[in-house]
Amino acid sequence: MWLLIFLAWLVIWAGGTYWYLFGKKSPFSLESVRPPGPREFDQKKRDKVIKQGFSLDKVPQNLDVIVIGSGIGGLTAAATLAKAGRIVLLLEQHDQAGGCCHTYVEKGFEFDVGLHYIGQVHENSLLRIAFDQISEGQLEFHKLNQHFDTIMIGQGEEKREYTIFSGKTEMKAHLMKQFPDDTEAIETFFNIMKVSAKKTHYLATLKLIPQWVSLFILKSGIGNLLTDVFRLSGTCATDLVNTLTSNKDLHVIFSYLFYGVPPKDSSILINALLIHHYKRGAYYPKGGGSEIAFHIIRTIQKYGGNCLVRAPVTGILVNDKGAAYGVKVRKGQAEVEIHAPVVVSNCGIFNTFQRLLPPAIQENKGIQERLNMMKHGRGSFLVFSGFDGTQEELGLESTNFWLFKNNDMDTSMDAFFALNKEEAPDNIPMMFITMPSAKDPESKIRHPGKSCMTILTMVKYEWFEEWKDTSVRKRGNEYYNYKMRFAKNLFDWACTLFPKIKDKLVFQDVATPLTNNHYLGAQHGAMYSAEHNLDRFQAETVARNRCNTPVKNLYISGQDVFSCGIAGALHGGLLCASAVLDHIVYIDLLFLKKKLKRRKARELAELSKKKLQ
Repeated sequence: MWLLIFLAWLVIWAGGTYWYLFGKKSPFSLESVRPPGPREFDQKKRDKVIKQGFSLDKVPQNLDVIVIGSGIGGLTAAATLAKAGRIVLLLEQHDQAGGCCHTYVEKGFEFDVGLHYIGQVHENSLLRIAFDQISEGQLEFHKLNQHFDTIMIGQGEEKREYTIFSGKTEMKAHLMKQFPDDTEAIETFFNIMKVSAKKTHYLATLKLIPQWVSLFILKSGIGNLLTDVFRLSGTCATDLVNTLTSNKDLHVIFSYLFYGVPPKDSSILINALLIHHYKRGAYYPKGGGSEIAFHIIRTIQKYGGNCLVRAPVTGILVNDKGAAYGVKVRKGQAEVEIHAPVVVSNCGIFNTFQRLLPPAIQENKGIQERLNMMKHGRGSFLVFSGFDGTQEELGLESTNFWLFKNNDMDTSMDAFFALNKEEAPDNIPMMFITMPSAKDPESKIRHPGKSCMTILTMVKYEWFEEWKDTSVRKRGNEYYNYKMRFAKNLFDWACTLFPKIKDKLVFQDVATPLTNNHYLGAQHGAMYSAEHNLDRFQAETVARNRCNTPVKNLYISGQDVFSCGIAGALHGGLLCASAVLDHIVYIDLLFLKKKLKRRKARELAELSKKKLQ
């Protein structure tokens, strides 16, 4: 009798698992991807897609899902759900959709805001297939030079320069040439990169299977028997690289893709993944970062949904049973309600739980536990500079530059963030330089004879907090003078690399954490959202920090689900769509990947056959 019950339970469990994995129709298909159409240069036509203002008559009928925030995490979740048959409304508080993927044009200069380069979009990669599906093949990526990053450490005569090359074998070989005494350390680090890249799906799986199963696998030790990735995820970057080499310059190389967390507080897995991300090449979207939102929104619209801007969500509606059923949107001086059975928030965990939920729900034990897993990230400070002159005339290039005043990132960043407000502008320890006009081959068509540069560094929100209640562009002379102290020091530092730009500067704009908060809705101006510290990437925290929330029918998407950056936020969107659909969409993408590989193999075989004839 007990054997029959067990066998019946086993059959039910196996059947349920099969249905969860394979029993639902895929939102993705090869047939939905078509060749890229002509680039749309007419700004009025583009604005109808990415700048469509909110009004109730533009809200689709019979909504299934409302997505708050149009960053790549929200766009990905919305497009995936739309292709799965859901009617989706995407709401954006800014006047342009795209989040960190949007670009802005001022006085003839076009600047990227958050997308500076992206990796893993080579032919038939999983990320490229995902982009192709949510844009239906309309996004094109331009491959940058093999030498995609330059790292400079030190100042004056003590400055050392290192270059990072892409390539399956070239990246490691080129690094070994620059550090001939540390080849063993580099070999070990690249092995960590390989394990991290190949086994990261185990971390994603922790978020997709029932939480009790994930915690059992981790607490029982089964997880560590399966893979090293759970141990690496919770391993301190500084501690590990100290075991590899005493060369402090090489320590910087292993952690140079800086996201606001010094190596001593960061996960070696995340640092390794960031470098591996560009191993097969660094790319930039043709037409600029705004192409991403433009094409993905058209996918959402194709399947009956819409994206509306100037639509600040002021609250998530929760019924007396504790379930989300819509949102409140500010329209002029009034608030309007929009209802849907599912709400997805892509505006960050702090905004979602502390600002949008009703006060009584915020006190929920589960909500507080989720908040306690996260810390506010560091604020971002950006300087946008426009120049009269071509990149050739000014000596600009598509390569990015990372500048560090010394090779002790832990000490220098701790010392910088410990400074008071007045000391900080004159003691910036690092910065990143990117030249979007040199990366996009079509920039010369859109903005002939003009070049631009974006400089980025990390700052403390508290240095700017006294002006938080003032209005954008109306914060007063004291604020302006203070932010320009940072900007002047950063720009002067950039001029030591590119001296010709100083006399050709005709436009400059500066974004502080307050600017990022206003335009991106980023709490504390943290473009990378919640801090990516070591505690966040402990395996058990990864398992608990999932798209589902303690509020029924409310889901989280974007950077706070897994990791920062365009790719990390996109995966947050895929994980979120999987949770909403109760179906792992990654399996569908992997099936497409296999089909595409078989198609490519047939094409190569046919080409080879023709050559022999």
